[in-house]
Amino acid sequence: MKIILIEDEAPAAKQLTKLLTQLDPTIFVLETLDSIEGATTWLRNFPAPDAIFMDIQIADGLSFEIFNRVQITCPVVFTTAFDQYAVKAFRVNAIDYLLKPLEISELAIVLNKLKNKIAPNYSIDLFQTIANQFMKPPTFKTRFLIKQSATLTFVETNEIAYFFSEDGVTQFYTFQNKKYLIEQTLDELENQLNPTQYFRINRKMIVAIKCIKKISPYFNSRLKLELNPPYAEDIFVARERVAEFKTWLGG
Repeated sequence: MKIILIEDEAPAAKQLTKLLTQLDPTIFVLETLDSIEGATTWLRNFPAPDAIFMDIQIADGLSFEIFNRVQITCPVVFTTAFDQYAVKAFRVNAIDYLLKPLEISELAIVLNKLKNKIAPNYSIDLFQTIANQFMKPPTFKTRFLIKQSATLTFVETNEIAYFFSEDGVTQFYTFQNKKYLIEQTLDELENQLNPTQYFRINRKMIVAIKCIKKISPYFNSRLKLELNPPYAEDIFVARERVAEFKTWLGG
């Protein structure tokens, strides 16, 4: 299968290429393009690939604009860091997407669809509707409601150092080293927290950038973190998240 990537973040493109070839060694990435202009030029001048993996937000705008400039007849899989609610219309219209950070199990499902040659159904009106959602200013939780015995209280989000999951229960510590339980899962929190301030370092923890005290290289390409306030166990950035974590740190 010959594909092209339309992605303006080099670490993300490298990771996607690695996962694709891991799942199917016969996959060949013809080109990685980082802009609407570059992608349009390529698609006008070369035969259509078997599939395109396309980031939604790239260097010079929303990649939907490419469909206004050139006819695309091969399947397209969109990749995005936005939550599923912003792009839920994709699957209704036989278009698929992957959420960042990419999960190899989800990618495997998409590849299976591509091999079965599911016909694409691209609608400019659909893309415009979704584009309008992306242009809305994002909103993030500013406080969390906490139940304590028979009373209710709240904690401002900017007071929270990190969230973690333990035995299926989500909790967080404030910078004042106070611990609270909340009802949201970490998956839900990822969509509610400002991504410039909070990052999910592994399956069990989301940290605020202000709580990171020290970062050290560790075995097996991981990073070890020291947090403030301290956590009871050693904290590691998962190996598959290290590249994105470094990008996040750099703003």
